Amino acid sequence: MTTVAGTPTARPGAPADPAPERHRERAAQGKGPGKYTFLPWLLMGLGAFSHVVQGKAGNPWIGGAALLAFNTLYIYVVFTAFDPRHRDRRTPLYGLAGLTAVTFAVAVGYGGAWTMFFPLLSLASGAVRQLRGRPLGVWLIALSGTAGCVTGWDHGHGDITSAVGIGYGTFVSGMVTAAVLGLFDTVRELEDTRQELARTAVERERLRFSRDLHDLLGHTLSVIVVKAEAVRRLSARDLDAALAQARDIETVGRQALTEIREAVSGYREGSLATELERARSVLEAAAITPEVRWWGPPLPPQTEALLGWVVRECVTNTVRHSRADRCEIEVRTTTDLVRVTVTDDGRGPAQDGCVPGTGCEPGSEGCEPGSGGRGTGAPAARVRSGGGQRAATGPQATAAGQPAGTGLKGLAERLAAAGGTLDGGADGRRGFRVVAELPVDVETAEGAAEERTGR
Repeated sequence: MTTVAGTPTARPGAPADPAPERHRERAAQGKGPGKYTFLPWLLMGLGAFSHVVQGKAGNPWIGGAALLAFNTLYIYVVFTAFDPRHRDRRTPLYGLAGLTAVTFAVAVGYGGAWTMFFPLLSLASGAVRQLRGRPLGVWLIALSGTAGCVTGWDHGHGDITSAVGIGYGTFVSGMVTAAVLGLFDTVRELEDTRQELARTAVERERLRFSRDLHDLLGHTLSVIVVKAEAVRRLSARDLDAALAQARDIETVGRQALTEIREAVSGYREGSLATELERARSVLEAAAITPEVRWWGPPLPPQTEALLGWVVRECVTNTVRHSRADRCEIEVRTTTDLVRVTVTDDGRGPAQDGCVPGTGCEPGSEGCEPGSGGRGTGAPAARVRSGGGQRAATGPQATAAGQPAGTGLKGLAERLAAAGGTLDGGADGRRGFRVVAELPVDVETAEGAAEERTGR
C-alpha cells in the first residue's frame, strides 16, 4: 500500500521495519560503551593462554578447547546483550549459562591463572539486561563468594589475598559494568524523551496554525464572497453602494493579510468588540438582521481573543450555511465566567450551494457548491468540549468538502484547553445555537488544567 504521494506504507499486520531501531542503536552506541568495548578485557585470559602454549595445563588440547569455548561464549553473550533483536530475549541468558559452566570447569580443573575468568564472567553478566537490579546483585554475591572459595581452595587455605582479590574483582566488575551501562541507558532515554517533546511541540504548533488558518480563511473568504455578490447585485442600480462594498472587500483582504502574518508568528490577539462589529457588518451584507448584546465589564485580552474566534466561526457558518433571516449574539460576563451565545433562525441548506443573502441563482458564478445547512432541514450537530460528545451529522456537517465538525471541533479543543466548554446544536424546532463558556481569567484556568493533566 502507498500513500497519495506514492510513499510506501506498511501493510496492516506486517512487522515493523527494524532499520530505524538499528539506526538509533548505532547512534546510541556512539555515545556510550558498546559491544566492542568489552573485547579488550579478554586479554585477562593471556595467562591461561600461556599455560596452554607452554604445556603447563594438564591436557593442552582440552585446555585450548576450553579457552576457545570461553572466548566464543563471552563474545556471544556480549554481542547478543547489545543487539536490539536479542537483548530483551533469553538468548543472552542461555549464552551466560554456558559461559558459567565453562568458567567453573576450567577454574576448578586448572586453577591458577584460569581463575581470572571469574571477573570476565561477572563483566559479561553486567551487560545482560535481564539480570539488572536485584537478580544481578544476588548473582554477583553468589558468584564472587564462590570465586573466592575456588581460588582459596586452589592456592591453599593460607593464600587469603588471592581469594579476596578474585572475589572482590568479580563482584566489582559486574556491578560497575551494570551501573555504567544503566547510566548511559538513562541518558539515552532522556535524550529520546527530549526529542519526543520537541516533536510534540512541533505538532502542537502545526495544529495551532491549522486551526488559525481555517478560522481566518474560512471567515475572510465567506465575507469576500458575500460582498462580491453584493457588488454584482448593486452595480447595475446603485454604483455608490457597490463601490462601498468593493472598498470593504479591499479592507477585509488587507486585514486578512495582517491576521495571517500574526497567526504565523503566533502573536495574534483579537478584540471581541472588533469581532462583534465585523460580525454585524457581515450579517448585514448577507441580508441577515444582526442583534448584538454585551452585558458586563471588559475582558482580559486572551479571553477576548478566544471568544473572538467563537464569534467569527459562528457568524461564518451562519452566513454560509443557515439561510437565516436573523442572528443574535449575546455576551454575558460574571465575576468569574463569561458566556457567548450565538443563535440563528436558519431554515436549512441554501439552494444548490448559493450563499444566503447574495441573490445568486443556482449554478451561477460565485455560488459555493457543497455547502451544508443548519436548521430543521437536517439533524443538528452536537459538539461538546471536555471529553463530551464531538460528533456532527447531517448536511451541516460538511461544507466545501471539509470534514464534519472541523470548525466547531477546533473551537471546542481551544476552549477545553483554556478550561472552557462549547455546546452547539439545534435551537428547539428551528435554527441553530452555539453556547461557549470560558473562565474570565484564562491564564489561571490553563494553569489549573495543566496541573490536573500532569503536564
